[in-house]
Amino acid sequence: MKPSQISVVIPTLNEESVVADAVRSAIEAGATEVIVSDGGSRDQTIPNATAAGASKIIRSLPGRGIQLNAGAVFASHEVVLFLHADCRLSEASLLQICESSEVVWGAFVQQIEAKGLGYRLLEKGNAMRVKYRWLPFGDQAIFVRRATYKEQGGFEEISLMEDLAFSKWMRKIAKPVLLPGPVSMSPRHWEKRGIVRQTAFNLWLQLSYACGVSPDRLAKRYR
Repeated sequence: MKPSQISVVIPTLNEESVVADAVRSAIEAGATEVIVSDGGSRDQTIPNATAAGASKIIRSLPGRGIQLNAGAVFASHEVVLFLHADCRLSEASLLQICESSEVVWGAFVQQIEAKGLGYRLLEKGNAMRVKYRWLPFGDQAIFVRRATYKEQGGFEEISLMEDLAFSKWMRKIAKPVLLPGPVSMSPRHWEKRGIVRQTAFNLWLQLSYACGVSPDRLAKRYR
């Protein structure tokens, strides 16, 4: 398998400031099929994605789980990688997948684009979550064999926690591999609330979801 045989799906909703970088990072990593699944952006997201080289633009109902599935329908390659719009792949990332040819699914080590010990601890904690709990999150660029993805039924079409639900199901099938990547990520969510508050909020969301709180209700708090 070659990097050009990996499909990349990017869900977007009003991501004009970051989507071009995400698309370009996938292309520079060797992807030839970059699918942007847009949930109804009212800004320049679609023109920016097109100008950056996205091979397909899919218009979908909003909701990350819905958009990921809508984009994956158009994926034609053996492996599908799901990249958040505020994340960027390293040039070596897709080649790392190709060199792990027997792997069913996995994600990448994360690199948050900000200085400070707090961010380095977050990166370490997120890597440990994958290694020991087998739970990669969407901002670590989850990838999966397309056949397995289809057999599993794709992502739950919920407004939040689609990545957690997907990983909980997938870890019953196989252990995820954590590749060195890295995948770079904007610190915008932590900058908005602060590292401690945002991390505590994220943990509260996960606990609430585990306790049965509706993803729609959690999504309203997340926004």
